[in-house]
Amino acid sequence: MMSDQPSGPNVDRASTSRRTFLRTGAVVTGAAALPVVAGTASAVPVGTSVFAHGVASGDPLPDGVILWTRVTPTPSARPGSGLGPATGVTWEVARDGSFAAIVASGAVTTSAGTDHTVKVDVTGLGANTRYAYRFRVTSGPAVGTVSPVGYTRTAPAPNADVSRVRFGVVSCSNWEAGYFGAYRHLRAHRDLTAIVHLGDYFYEYESGGYTGKSGVVRPVSPTNETITLRDYRMRHAQYKTDPDLAELHRTLPWICTWDDHESANDSWKGGAENHDASEGPWAARKAASEKAYYEWMPVRPAAGRTGRHLYRRLGFGRLLELSMLDLRTYRDQQVSPTSRGVDDPARSITGTAQMNWLTDSLTSSTTRWRIVGNPVMISPVLVPPLDERNAAALTEVLGLPRQGVPYNADQWDGYTADRSRLLEAIRRNDVDNVVFITGDIHSSWACDIPVDPARYPAAGTVATELVVPSVTSSNVDDILEVPEHTVGNAVPAAIMTANRHVRWNDFDAHGYAVLTVTPSAAQMDWYFVNEKTDPRTGRYHARSFRVAAGSQRVQAVSQPTD
Repeated sequence: MMSDQPSGPNVDRASTSRRTFLRTGAVVTGAAALPVVAGTASAVPVGTSVFAHGVASGDPLPDGVILWTRVTPTPSARPGSGLGPATGVTWEVARDGSFAAIVASGAVTTSAGTDHTVKVDVTGLGANTRYAYRFRVTSGPAVGTVSPVGYTRTAPAPNADVSRVRFGVVSCSNWEAGYFGAYRHLRAHRDLTAIVHLGDYFYEYESGGYTGKSGVVRPVSPTNETITLRDYRMRHAQYKTDPDLAELHRTLPWICTWDDHESANDSWKGGAENHDASEGPWAARKAASEKAYYEWMPVRPAAGRTGRHLYRRLGFGRLLELSMLDLRTYRDQQVSPTSRGVDDPARSITGTAQMNWLTDSLTSSTTRWRIVGNPVMISPVLVPPLDERNAAALTEVLGLPRQGVPYNADQWDGYTADRSRLLEAIRRNDVDNVVFITGDIHSSWACDIPVDPARYPAAGTVATELVVPSVTSSNVDDILEVPEHTVGNAVPAAIMTANRHVRWNDFDAHGYAVLTVTPSAAQMDWYFVNEKTDPRTGRYHARSFRVAAGSQRVQAVSQPTD
C-alpha cells in the first residue's frame, strides 16, 4: 500500500527503515534481490480449547509478578470477536505444581471488553522464589475448566547480594517468516531468571507483506494488515498459539517492551511509515494497538502524571537494575540521514519525561550494573565517523550531520542530541557498567560506545552495547535470497573498518542470546538457529563477548557461560 508522504526538506521516511538499512548492507556486497516464493504451514494450539492461548507471567518484583491468561468461554468468543459472556476466573499461586501449599489466590471477572484476557498483579510473595500458578473458570459455559500450570520466579530482594542473573534476550519474531525455534532452545538453558523481549513481538503487515526468501512459511491471521482493535487482538492471539512461544511463556517470566511493529513500521508520535490517511487517524490506530498490547502481554505499565507508560525499571538485588525503554511513543518524526535535522537539539527519540527518568535512573542507581533494554541501536554507525572540529567546514557547507552520515536514522543515530545528553550524563557522573541490550536491526553486534567515534579508542568509551538477532525477521541473506553467510559476510568487514568501536557483527543469522551478569562481568552469548523454516531446527553457539566490571569495553571470549 502507499504511505503518507510528509512534506519538508529533511524528511525521507523510506531511508529510515530497518529494511532500507539491511538493503544498504546488501548493497555493500554488490548483490541483488530475487523474487519471493510462498509456502504454507500452521502452528498447533496450546492448552485446552478454553485456555487455547496458554498462560504467562512477567515483570517480576521481589514480592510480586504479573500473571496472565485468556479464556475462550464459548466457541464464538474468538479473539477480537467482541462476543462471549462475562466469565468468572480464579487464580492460585503455590509453592509447587502439586498446589498442596497455596500461598496466594483471588478471583476476577473477564469479558469481551478486555477480549476475555485475564491479568493479575499478584503481591505478597517471597523474594527470589519459584512459584507455580494456574487459573480456573468459575462461571459460565466453561465452568470448572482449569488452565495449564505455569511457573514463574520473583526477583531478589533489593538489598540481596546476588551472585548471578541470567536473561534470555530476543527480538523481532515474524510469524510468516519462520518458526520460533529460538524460543524452544531458550528453554534448555539453565537457571534463566527471565526472558527479555526488546520489541517487534509481532508484525503488523498483511500476509506476504514482509517475508524475504522464505516466503510465507505460515500465514498470519487476520490476513489483512492490522489496523483496528479487532485486528491487533487477533494477531496477538495467533502468536500466543505458537507452541514454542507458549511454552516459554508458561515456564519463565517475561520482561517486554514494544518497538514499532506492535503498531506500524517506523512509528513516531504522530504517525508511521506504514500508515496512511485511508487507514484512519493515527491516534486511533496507536490507541488500538496499545489497548491490545496491554490486554495480551504480561507487562506492568508504570503510572505517570499523564497516565500509564511502558518505560519502567526492575531491580535484581544489588547486582543490577534493568531499565526498559519505549522509543516509539514519544519520538519526533524521522529525518533523512543526510540532513542536519539529525543533530537538531529540539528533536527527541525518548521525549523529555523519559529522558529525565532514564538519566536519573542511571545516575542514581546503587547497583553494580545498569542494564538498559533498548529497542533500537544507540552505538553510532557512520559513513564514515568524522572529527567534528576538523570536518566542520565541510559538514556546514554540505548541510551534513556533524559526526558523519548514519546508516540508519531510525536509530539513536537520527537523534544525536538526545544521545549526547544521555552519554554526557553517564560520563559526567562517573557512572560505570552501563550495558545497552538492543534488538530491532535483525542482526548481531558487540560494540563499545565511544565518547567520540572519530577518535576511538583514544577518546575513551562511555558504555557498551550488545545487539541480538531477529528470531525470524528478514535480514541480509533473506533479502538477497542467497545462502546464509555467503555474500553477507562482506557486510561486517565494511562496517567495522569504518566504525572501529564496532567489535563484531553478523548480518545473516537468526536466533537469540543469553546475558549472564555477575559482580565481575556481564557476558552475552549468541546462539544461531540452523534453519528458521524448520520447526525442529537445531542451534549452535556463535560468539560470546564479555564486559568486565569497570571496563566499558567488550572483549571476545571463546566459551559461553553454560
